[in-house]
Amino acid sequence: MDDRLSKRLVPEELWALIEPLLPGFVPRPQGGGTAPADERAVFTAVVFVLTSGCAWRMLPPSFGVTVPTAHRRFSVWTEAGLWRRL
Repeated sequence: MDDRLSKRLVPEELWALIEPLLPGFVPRPQGGGTAPADERAVFTAVVFVLTSGCAWRMLPPSFGVTVPTAHRRFSVWTEAGLWRRL
């Protein structure tokens, strides 16, 4: 991911506000999979989808996050009330 785009979508000041609000990572109950994704990369990918109008399935791989991971984390954050608290 181009660091300039990442910093423009989620500047340091915004990340400092958001990071403490993110719920902790909970492994999937079915097990397997890989290690947790970088929270900032996932958040940046979600912001990109929400602000660009890009379809989830068209999320560029340059974000370093898979589409299912980004969408699943968006759903978890929505259920946790992240967007209302922001």
